[in-house]
Amino acid sequence: MGGSWPRLALSALVVVTDQATKAIIRSRFELHQSLDVIPGFFSLTLVHNYGAAFGLMNSAAFPFKTALLSIVAATALMALVWYAGTLPTEQRLARAGLSLIAGGAAGNLIDRVSAGYVVDFVDFYWGNWHFWAFNVADAAITTGVALMLFDMLDLRSRRVPGTV
Repeated sequence: MGGSWPRLALSALVVVTDQATKAIIRSRFELHQSLDVIPGFFSLTLVHNYGAAFGLMNSAAFPFKTALLSIVAATALMALVWYAGTLPTEQRLARAGLSLIAGGAAGNLIDRVSAGYVVDFVDFYWGNWHFWAFNVADAAITTGVALMLFDMLDLRSRRVPGTV
């Protein structure tokens, strides 16, 4: 059990950072208000995501949409926590990745349950092309998935003999 504290702390750090940044953005921006940070490339823009990842189903309207998406997210979060407990301690990257994913999922779930949508505000763009707006929780989830993929590839065991 003692080995789980660092992972719990990492997940908690993601949730706290995510919720703090969202609170700052909500307190300083109106919906769709934008502040150029790097003109032509990066802005802070408050948007509400009523859908799933990357705004999927954002404009879809059906009864109990928020409740359904919250239940799906909560179930996925519980499955992640269970799966994390099954990993051997040697799989440090996967365990760290799952901690980031769980923290991000929890941060977005807090939004969905409390407000009915997820607050997104990081807006990268080039000309008229915009990447999906995202938040700290989304960045943690993406980083966590990358760490899990690196762990699955196990690049250490595939090194060329004689290399460092």
